[in-house]
Amino acid sequence: MAKRQIHLGAVTTPTGGPGHHTIWRDPEIPGDASVDIDWYISTAKQVEAALFDLVFIVDSQFITPHSPPHYLNRLEPLTLLSALATHTKHVGLVGTATTSFNSPFNLVRRLASLDLISHGRAGWNVVTTGDAGTAFNYGLDEMYGYDTRYGRAHEYIELARALWDSYEDDAFPRDRETGQFMDPSKQHTLNWEGEYFKVRGPLNIERSQQGHPVIFQAGDSDQGRDLGARLGEGIFTHAANIPGAQAFYNDIKTRAKEKFGREAHELVIMPGIDVVIADTDDDARELEAQYIDADHTFEAALGEFGRPFGWHDFTQYDLDAPFPTGVLELAKNAWYTQAKGITDRAAEKGWTLREAVEQSRGRTRSPFVGSPETVAATLIEWFESHAADGYNIHIGRPSNFARFVNEVIPILQDKGVYRTEYESDTLRGNMGIPIPENRYTAARRTGAQQ
Repeated sequence: MAKRQIHLGAVTTPTGGPGHHTIWRDPEIPGDASVDIDWYISTAKQVEAALFDLVFIVDSQFITPHSPPHYLNRLEPLTLLSALATHTKHVGLVGTATTSFNSPFNLVRRLASLDLISHGRAGWNVVTTGDAGTAFNYGLDEMYGYDTRYGRAHEYIELARALWDSYEDDAFPRDRETGQFMDPSKQHTLNWEGEYFKVRGPLNIERSQQGHPVIFQAGDSDQGRDLGARLGEGIFTHAANIPGAQAFYNDIKTRAKEKFGREAHELVIMPGIDVVIADTDDDARELEAQYIDADHTFEAALGEFGRPFGWHDFTQYDLDAPFPTGVLELAKNAWYTQAKGITDRAAEKGWTLREAVEQSRGRTRSPFVGSPETVAATLIEWFESHAADGYNIHIGRPSNFARFVNEVIPILQDKGVYRTEYESDTLRGNMGIPIPENRYTAARRTGAQQ
């Protein structure tokens, strides 16, 4: 195995996602950046020059007037990533797509297309959708329950992988002399009939250099952790400190090995982090406080506070009264784990609604704030203590991200924990994740050996 090194992803919500509701007012950020392909191309090139593993495009399909500005007006991920593929060579291209509201054959084909367009750099962030209102945009009267959402997701990924194997890698001889374009014995009809989906196949597109798009997953519930441990290859998460991050890291990798027979190195765990850089640690902490006040006002935080509770409207309550009771029930088909964490902490601390909203504004100090040397040391500490295999960096304010690229990355390289050039042309190659052998080729090989 190659030497373990830090993996980096760049999260792009240019005009502001959750927690950065008013960042669009920064004069360095175009007001229409979330629908400006030139902004994305420029950013992707910057990220690639810094040797990041991937660019990550988040998505959801339900909004309210309280949604963050980026969510209100943004490009569809796979369309956007296909455009970025033509302007980059090495950086991975990862987009969010839901298993609750996409036809499997259609989505799997689009992901395979991105994988070929990018020459093997596609990744799929699998979500079951926590915004319960999405159901209303797809003709349903209510959201799927938790068990159904995760049951669909498990089957969906298995189905996707089977469809991606419709053609073996040598299925297209394209022999002009003989006139043979395709070897029919290397094309495979699936005839899938599962609990949730029925798909005949085959998929009408070949595999890329990396075989399948890389599967990413983020979920902290027990069902979410099992999904990631069983089928995930990149795991997105959040953690406030090393012990919490280590607990998640160990749990996922132990589940993967003991429950599903996988090797720990087959999963790359990447917490999402906010980084603030300044000349000194004190200056960085002061800058962090300024960013919190400017980028996530109390009014904005109150408006979006209801998202994990199915977008319940918390503006109707007395801010200085005790935290409302009974609201957790509203999250049963939404972001339940996140909502439960909020309500449990509110009950334990005796918070008012105002205090709970203030906590959501990011008043907890980020570990990744300080001088370039301090931030680099913290990244290395988490990495070497097996709290993370890498990090998803929120780009945030352009000038701050530029300091990370120009001042922190060289330190990581000097310490030998971050690449100085790309190892591969594919996302799997750069992340150290094995190429899946085509199942039909493997069956033929295994049969020949017996």
